[in-house]
Amino acid sequence: MKLIKTIAWILVIVGGLNWGLVGLMEYDLVASLFGDMSATSKVVYDLVGLSALYLIFAGFMKPKKQM
Repeated sequence: MKLIKTIAWILVIVGGLNWGLVGLMEYDLVASLFGDMSATSKVVYDLVGLSALYLIFAGFMKPKKQM
């Protein structure tokens, strides 16, 4: 599960940086690399969104420490 969480964090950071570029410079890095709304860019956007959801739910589902 640690590998999945690491990949999710990387994707969320990439997504955040991409949105920062869009907001500050109107430059969409994902679209420039893979094409404007191509199938590949849609997959990247979907994976970033799913990663964010995973990290949200993983944060709520932390196992409680046993004493």
